[in-house]
Amino acid sequence: MEELKAVIQQLVPLNAVEWQALTALFRLEQWKKNSYFAQEGRYARRFAFVQSGTLRAFYRNAKGEEYNKTFFTSRHFVGAFSSLISKDINLINIQCLTPCELFVAEYRSFTNLFEQYPNIERIARLLAEQFFIRKEKREIELVMLEAKERYAIFQEEHPYLEQQIPQYHIASYLGISATQLSRIRGERKLK
Repeated sequence: MEELKAVIQQLVPLNAVEWQALTALFRLEQWKKNSYFAQEGRYARRFAFVQSGTLRAFYRNAKGEEYNKTFFTSRHFVGAFSSLISKDINLINIQCLTPCELFVAEYRSFTNLFEQYPNIERIARLLAEQFFIRKEKREIELVMLEAKERYAIFQEEHPYLEQQIPQYHIASYLGISATQLSRIRGERKLK
């Protein structure tokens, strides 16, 4: 819970009453590798703070091909936020790539605190702004940058992830084939 508090404290300092109301929502859960925190076709109801582990968010097309959208690692919030906010059926999958420890909360219970605790609503707004900025940056990178540049950014943003997850997940995230990623990695080793 200390990691969660540290991340929140960086966003908005909370008083003891606000902390109590917020932390009472979260329960520590152990998730196994390959388990799904959220699945397409279902309604999302919960979100989590990643204490440890790595998850991926991905889409699956009609042919069953998967496209990784993002990775969630420790000290980040994870959830099918479009479904949580809109209350529509979820279109994205979120899967644990490693065993994970997650502090999980019901989204509705979280939003029920907003009126009584404006600072908690402010946390939600600031997190939404951060998600939007990351999403826009990622979209620009996919369109404007070469695969080698996207890979360099990935390595900078996720320095330990390559040793933890299969390379095909990284290739999917970068929008390239596993063969292309292997070629790029080989070229970088030669430098």
